[in-house]
Amino acid sequence: MAPAQRSELLIRLQATRRHTEHLAAPLSPEDQALQSMPDASPTKWHQAHTTWFFETLVLRPWARDYQVFDARFAQLFNSYYESLGPRHPRPQRGLLSRPALSEIQAYRAHVDRALVDMVLQADADSWAQARPLLELGLQHEQQHQELILSDILHAFSLNPLAPAYRAPEHPAQVPTSYGATTMQWLTHPGGLVNVGAPADGFSFDNEGPRHAVQLTGFEIASRLVNCGEFAAFIEDGGYRKAGLWLADGWALAQAQGWQQPSYWRKHADGSWRVFGLAGEQALDPQAPVMQLSFYEAAAYAEWAGARLPTEFEWEAAAADLSGLSQLDDQAWQWTHSAYHPYPGFRPWAGAVGEYNGKFMVGQVVLRGGSLATPRGHARPSYRNFFPPHVRWQFSGLRLARDLSDSQGKT
Repeated sequence: MAPAQRSELLIRLQATRRHTEHLAAPLSPEDQALQSMPDASPTKWHQAHTTWFFETLVLRPWARDYQVFDARFAQLFNSYYESLGPRHPRPQRGLLSRPALSEIQAYRAHVDRALVDMVLQADADSWAQARPLLELGLQHEQQHQELILSDILHAFSLNPLAPAYRAPEHPAQVPTSYGATTMQWLTHPGGLVNVGAPADGFSFDNEGPRHAVQLTGFEIASRLVNCGEFAAFIEDGGYRKAGLWLADGWALAQAQGWQQPSYWRKHADGSWRVFGLAGEQALDPQAPVMQLSFYEAAAYAEWAGARLPTEFEWEAAAADLSGLSQLDDQAWQWTHSAYHPYPGFRPWAGAVGEYNGKFMVGQVVLRGGSLATPRGHARPSYRNFFPPHVRWQFSGLRLARDLSDSQGKT
């Protein structure tokens, strides 16, 4: 029998690996080969890459007598790790008709068997080295589970047949937080607050070190901006008023003809419909708006007489305020914080040091989590990040404002 620590990790690892396959199950082999743009990846590539991660960083260095499934896969399924050798170009992942999906499924099964053997049989020294990498691999796969959904949604959005990934939710499954129709302003007094991941439990390297920051008092919205409110922004000419927009965002919106969120479609009768995982559905005015770029989120906030919170305001509010809804189960929330290292940040040692640190330029932080985030994966200190123009993720916004701006407002 394995010690409790090994058993617990093995149970979570196996559940995570199964969930990836569950997410892929509704998709045909043709669906799983689609790459709709350079920023997205085929579903079968996600399945192979997460398997390569375990094989390369856990099994090859720490599993006794491990036999590599196919040495050629190292180049095909390495994502961005310069220290781990050459990589197939990211924009060309959709050209990989070979290996077939069935071979990738066999690859996953091969690695899964080896992971079980290693967890149960590794000696104490190997286990001490491998355990944090196993945890990282598990968390890494959960990130790719969300990408599987956002990437296939983008691909399906380009299909004139508007295929649905899944059936519409039964009314009983609609989140109860949709009922939070009245937005309240919650006050945080500011002051010296601690931010960043605590020492116990898993966190990515970019979530630390934990440190103190000084905040000025602020107000933050109790819920996310919903589709009905964003529709009012559109009808009021929000996409036509340059004064609401940051300069880069306005230039991009004009160049690309943005007139609404990327998956919104206006029908001849003037009604809005929204393309989502359940296909094209009538706009639900209570549902949080999503698939917004940072630029659209910031423009809406300006129109609403508010602003986006900083990432530290968001984290302090999540820790200290009651009454906040939709924190991590609907849409990632753009902040007005650049993705920079915390004071004292040091990347992890070895190849995994490339995981986060080298992307700390030109990106904006999002906080929270989305309807596609695996439950239990997010936490208040989690720092998601994307370039400001990205509008294909499950990203929305929560408003904030300075206390001085709230006088006389409700």
